[in-house]
Amino acid sequence: MRYGFWTPVFGGWLRNIPDEHMAPTWEYTKRLCQRAEQIGYDLTLVAELNLNDIKGTDQPALDAWSTAAALAAVTERLELMVAVRPNFHQPALFAKQAANIDNIANGRLALNVVSSWWQQEATSYGLQFDQHDDRYGRTSEWLDVVDGLWREKTFNHDGPRYQLKDAICEPKPVRKPVVYAGGESEAAKTMIATQCDAYVMHGDTVEVIAEKIADMRARREAVGKPAMIFGMAAYAIVRDTEEEAKAEVARITTLDPNAPGFGNYDQWLSGTQLEREMKIAEYSVSNRGLRPNLIGAPDQIKDRIAAYEAAGLDLLLLQMSPQYEEMERFAEKVIN
Repeated sequence: MRYGFWTPVFGGWLRNIPDEHMAPTWEYTKRLCQRAEQIGYDLTLVAELNLNDIKGTDQPALDAWSTAAALAAVTERLELMVAVRPNFHQPALFAKQAANIDNIANGRLALNVVSSWWQQEATSYGLQFDQHDDRYGRTSEWLDVVDGLWREKTFNHDGPRYQLKDAICEPKPVRKPVVYAGGESEAAKTMIATQCDAYVMHGDTVEVIAEKIADMRARREAVGKPAMIFGMAAYAIVRDTEEEAKAEVARITTLDPNAPGFGNYDQWLSGTQLEREMKIAEYSVSNRGLRPNLIGAPDQIKDRIAAYEAAGLDLLLLQMSPQYEEMERFAEKVIN
């Protein structure tokens, strides 16, 4: 199992706890990522939202790509998995920017391609917002353009959304960045199986994750592509006893319907096509992070991780709070 973590660009992951003692600042991010390399973490996911959907839209949120460039220069080993939303980035200019960051990082850049779900944010910034299946049509063409620029000396493209003539991207990436993507609709799965390298999932039980992996493996084989990487988001709480861990769950899941992010969560529920009904109680922790139940004493968590690994999972994308202190604890008691 590889261990990744979410860089807390929003100042945390808990919608019911206003201050998680991890400010969304460059200083905290640099300290966290440099320490993560030292204690056994393999990857960090840098989310991309210009509005803060965890703590409230008026609260600070770090820009993903300038943060990634800075991290590339001050880390040595971490894979930098940076979220990118095609409707926010012109693909030819993005290909140039990302290739440069990959060179700074000496080949450690990866993309987490996200087909945008948040209409309010797009319209706030005067950007195109595509309806559901159209999002994946845009993402598919966008990936074609980026890949072509990274692969070919000069690249031409004449598509419904993007047109390029003799475009050049130099220098190329050190190596082609791994492309991660997630999604549960038919349009999303078709695009991911055909064009991406890795499938990332919201947190869920071992049985559900095993089914998703089997389905995506079959789709991948059907289009003649090599094996994929499979990752899953999870919120982790490791304590000396299960009782202590459950007490922490109770603290963070006390629902506050007046919290700033509640309206955004409610909009997301109405704007996505999910395979399973979301429980409103899961509002408190993002990305269905509590479903994997990485909560308890160290041996309990190790056993659960082993079950996910047996099901075919390759990567855990962990959220914790406060991130620095809890990542230290998790590394000491679970990873090492």
